[in-house]
Amino acid sequence: MQGGKTVVLLATLDTKGEETRFVKDTIEGRGLRTLVVDTGVRGAPAFAADVSRAEVAEAAGEDVIALAEARDRGRAAGVMGQGAAVVVTRLHAEGRLDGLLTIGGGTGSSIANPALVALPLGIPKMMVTVRSAIDYRTVFARKDVTVVYAVTDILGLNPVLRRILSNAAGAISGMVEQEYVEPLARPVVAVTSFGVTTPAAMRCREILLEHGFEVVVFPATGTGGMSLEELIDQGTVQAVLDLTTSELADELCGGSATAGPHRLEAAARMGIPQVVIPGAMDFVNFRSVEQIPSQYKDRLFYFHTPTTALMRTTAEENIILGGQVGERVGRSAGPAVVLIPMRGYSDYDHEGRVFWDPAADRAFVEGVRSSIGDRIPVIEVDLHVNDPDFAATAVERLVHLMASARAAGVAMA
Repeated sequence: MQGGKTVVLLATLDTKGEETRFVKDTIEGRGLRTLVVDTGVRGAPAFAADVSRAEVAEAAGEDVIALAEARDRGRAAGVMGQGAAVVVTRLHAEGRLDGLLTIGGGTGSSIANPALVALPLGIPKMMVTVRSAIDYRTVFARKDVTVVYAVTDILGLNPVLRRILSNAAGAISGMVEQEYVEPLARPVVAVTSFGVTTPAAMRCREILLEHGFEVVVFPATGTGGMSLEELIDQGTVQAVLDLTTSELADELCGGSATAGPHRLEAAARMGIPQVVIPGAMDFVNFRSVEQIPSQYKDRLFYFHTPTTALMRTTAEENIILGGQVGERVGRSAGPAVVLIPMRGYSDYDHEGRVFWDPAADRAFVEGVRSSIGDRIPVIEVDLHVNDPDFAATAVERLVHLMASARAAGVAMA
């Protein structure tokens, strides 16, 4: 093995051994080390791995011989995926993993998924797969994984596959060799945004930068909310200006921009300051007319783009959504406030616009107040969400909460 940093290669060496050796030799030819993890079960490995399949299975609490004898391909893939995640996490903790490259067909890629997702943000992660990147849009929604489509089946080297694998080896090598030095640490504030709350998000960002904070803006597209929750749990984010919480509406009504059932939970759990606002809570996203459930056929819709249909939320739905926000924010271990823009929640929820419905918006407020308890304030502001003065108010509240947290001994950077 060579000197320098280490690229971990993860593959089923019974079916992808030739290709893995090619990548191994290419990376080591650049002066880097490799460490091979075998996730195969059925046939004999093409060469001895640094971490054997038996060790991978054992990391998941299973015996690889028993897995092979059971001939249950699906279960074996699940076990080896679980074990692979444990192995790569341990290797990273031990300083023996600077980047991860996985090579696999359909089954091999499914085994690799948990390992790729297990590594933290910023660690180079790459998958060479027979499946296209779009197949992984939900699997890797929260992680910085590079997906390289193999073009051909990964079934023996050929002129096309050699070029693809060579490019992948060069790319992962470049990633691990690239030095990154974080500038002087400043508190990181997350802001959530959508097209219909962009003016507010832009103004909030400007003011936060003037206060000396780092600002990371997450799109409320479903995957954006998932990423936000994960980075909060990792400790990357010190405060949240949750301007656009509309992913909750998509989760409730089956829309396309859902972030899953655990949105708006991480900040409360981690105890970081948060200002929560019902930005874009006035509608649910559907990517096409065909996606709209039949029970919504008589609802009010607006086409945001030719392929995106927005459905106005009702008072009944907003009571539920307000209850969810109140209950989740009410669990906050740290300082929090819910801020309500009483003149509308989005660009379309404005007097004279298509989704203007003060009664439906008021129902959201009632839902929040009924569930949040007495500790977290709910503040109504007589402004529209995109009014510059509302952005200033939101930032002022968050800065005050951060100062309170700092006074209580909570680290803000």
